[in-house]
Amino acid sequence: MSKHRPVVDVAVAVIQRADGRVLLAERPHGKVSAGYWEFPGGKFNAGENPEQALARELQEELDIKLDRAHPWLTYEHEYPDKRVRLHFFRVTAWHGTPRGREGQRISWEDPEIPEVAPLLPANALMLRALRLPRLYAITNAQKYGVVGFLERLERALERGVRLILVRERKFAPGQLTQFARRVIAMAHRYDAKVLVYGDETLARQVVSDGVHLTASQLPGLIERPRDLLCAASCHNATELAWASALSVDFVVLSPVLPTKSHPGEPGIGWDKFAELVRGYPLPVYALGGMRLELLDTAMRHGAHGIAMQSEIW
Repeated sequence: MSKHRPVVDVAVAVIQRADGRVLLAERPHGKVSAGYWEFPGGKFNAGENPEQALARELQEELDIKLDRAHPWLTYEHEYPDKRVRLHFFRVTAWHGTPRGREGQRISWEDPEIPEVAPLLPANALMLRALRLPRLYAITNAQKYGVVGFLERLERALERGVRLILVRERKFAPGQLTQFARRVIAMAHRYDAKVLVYGDETLARQVVSDGVHLTASQLPGLIERPRDLLCAASCHNATELAWASALSVDFVVLSPVLPTKSHPGEPGIGWDKFAELVRGYPLPVYALGGMRLELLDTAMRHGAHGIAMQSEIW
């Protein structure tokens, strides 16, 4: 298969209801891959930008009018007959009731366990990304003490936090091991996932769900751990490229805004953040000066969600 043939640009809608279910559509009879299920969308027309193509396709395929959509991931995929560049958008507001205007079946599916099959391969990858929560909480026992932090952790889990990073740089090795085990035990009671910062050996020792790679670790790796959830810290385009080459599950890009921990440093700002993640194939969390009310702002600039170490607790 040649990677030098022209790439077909496609706008794709991830339409998600308040209950978390997403809309999947069956490829109509008479079209390539008929009978396969996918997120709705279609090819750009001449002169269209991704947002215009998305709005037109939703009207033509599903009879709904687009009100609000956030750019999400851009992923290239090679099919036997063509190479496509899929521009995924998270659609959060629309007018009308979706229906298959081309005779195709549609179904609201749980991204954790979709029941329709078969799925087009590129769409299965997006379902995995959708399972990531929009909030990534970073531990802060250094500030609150272990007991005080664990009390805050349980309250956060009760509020719905489901993805946690154990990052305590000043803890001694034995103290960190014990702390990580306590966080994991509590988080797993709520079906939350826990990653350990910068130490794959420790992540396996404490039976965590994954490891979070530091930016300095990225250039020295040939491949990522395949049996763990894997994240990476990035600060620039080079590090983002390294993380993409390793096919990690998600990335944290920082610092976006000024933080108390780094006084005097301005952060890259939202415009630069959007520039760096435009066309990027992995989910990206914004970190640095984040507050809960900035989640929508982050998503409008291409973020999957936000990561926080202070306000979340």
